[in-house]
Amino acid sequence: MTEHFETVVLDSQGLSAWIAEDRKFLAMLQLFHETAADLVVGANTIVEVSHPRVNMPRLRWTLSRVKVEPVTEDAAKASAELLKAAGLHGHKYAIDATVAETALRQPGPVAIVTSDIDDMARLCGGRVRLIGL
Repeated sequence: MTEHFETVVLDSQGLSAWIAEDRKFLAMLQLFHETAADLVVGANTIVEVSHPRVNMPRLRWTLSRVKVEPVTEDAAKASAELLKAAGLHGHKYAIDATVAETALRQPGPVAIVTSDIDDMARLCGGRVRLIGL
């Protein structure tokens, strides 16, 4: 991965990999750091990674190193439009749509670190680079 990204958005898998100190993700993180990319998560991604066994001190530490984007009414409406355009239903893909919407409004070039390449490709089209975990 030699590309330069202004912004890198993490979905729940990306955020979870960082919390778990996954070696593959930490290697990516080093490259993002070297190029001074801004790291971003959507606020509802925090909810998605939270469960009784999550390491809360590690989650708080990780969140202190990213920009957390709110899910506003306008963001929710834009996410709903992405779902409609992709032919997807909000019940299953709501958080994915908000991650995609968050990425699409960031300064580019933008990448999303995700384990869900197919759905993110449907939601984002070719407008962001998808990096698989």
